[in-house]
Amino acid sequence: MISTWSFPTKIIFGAGASEQLAELAASLNIKRPLVVTDPGIVKCGLLEQVIESFSTSGIPWKLFDRVEPNPTEASVLPGVEVFAGENCDGVVGVGGGSALDAAKAIRLKTTHRLPLEEYDDLRDGSKRIGPNLPPMIAVATTSGTGSDVGRSAVIALKATGRKTVIFSPYLIPSVALADPSLTLGLPPNVTAATGMDAMTHNLEAYLAVGFHPICDAIALKGVEACARFLPRAVADGRDLEARTQMMAAAIMGGVAFQKGLGTVHSLAHPLSTVAGMHHGLTNAILLPHVMRFNLPAVPERLADLSAALGVHTGGLPADAAERAIRAIEKLNAEIGIPARLRDAGVREEMIPIMVPLAMQDGCRLLNPRPTSMQDMEALYRAAL
Repeated sequence: MISTWSFPTKIIFGAGASEQLAELAASLNIKRPLVVTDPGIVKCGLLEQVIESFSTSGIPWKLFDRVEPNPTEASVLPGVEVFAGENCDGVVGVGGGSALDAAKAIRLKTTHRLPLEEYDDLRDGSKRIGPNLPPMIAVATTSGTGSDVGRSAVIALKATGRKTVIFSPYLIPSVALADPSLTLGLPPNVTAATGMDAMTHNLEAYLAVGFHPICDAIALKGVEACARFLPRAVADGRDLEARTQMMAAAIMGGVAFQKGLGTVHSLAHPLSTVAGMHHGLTNAILLPHVMRFNLPAVPERLADLSAALGVHTGGLPADAAERAIRAIEKLNAEIGIPARLRDAGVREEMIPIMVPLAMQDGCRLLNPRPTSMQDMEALYRAAL
């Protein structure tokens, strides 16, 4: 079997890294950037902090700040119009995963004219994506999705009726500016949910089928970092060491899941579109249930995770694997994650709507244990 391994993302990492934004834009020959973000980033003053170097350097920039929490075409197509109307020549995404995914999709549509659904990864849409994209700088303001180093954008599309993964190596931002100081002071609930998103990316990547020892090693280190530093980041929003380690863990997750994800994500995506839940929160609640479902298929791998999670690993692999599951449940409780989906507003009548959407989601195809429609329903009900 032949495998392809690639880690091309350029990452500038460290507290204060965002101060290099104007210098980086110039190095990419961006003279008139479109800054893509959401209203919350503007309202809290974080955007002003990020783009300060544009003002001092005299770089004219245009703003598109209409990104939704779970982006749809409304977060993308008007941004494409602003890019064209203002003669922009590059994209700067600032925010969490939603803003960065929307920025990637805007970047794509500036040169690719087909409807977004034509780039759906499940329809081999990557074959329709070429390298002729404007340069992009990604500035993450949360430590969760890893979208600043990833090669996909997730957009909820009317034509597909689901969160749709648009995938191509050409979507990787030209540069990721990873500045953990931008995450200082994030509220505990946001820190917890985004941090468990990073945990899930690393953990699911390690369990995903396929031979990728490089991603496996990165994923284990990411799991370890989340287990050690996420409780600290939640407890003290100004803990720069914890914030730095969590931003690194989010990047590790974004790199590691090029190997693949799993059933947690296939279950989580409909919870965003149908129930309006935060993606990281859904991952956190679902994760232990899917780990327990996967235990018969990969007890040794789950045992490896128990060591990364900092729990005793003696005894049989199945025993160590069960301890790993309990460690995730304990971590969720410690950082204030609700125990059940119903605690986040999910209703039983939503399950029949979500099950077929989860089955259509491609993430489950790399889950270590195949999932049927009955399995999906049972997992939703177990977590409800």
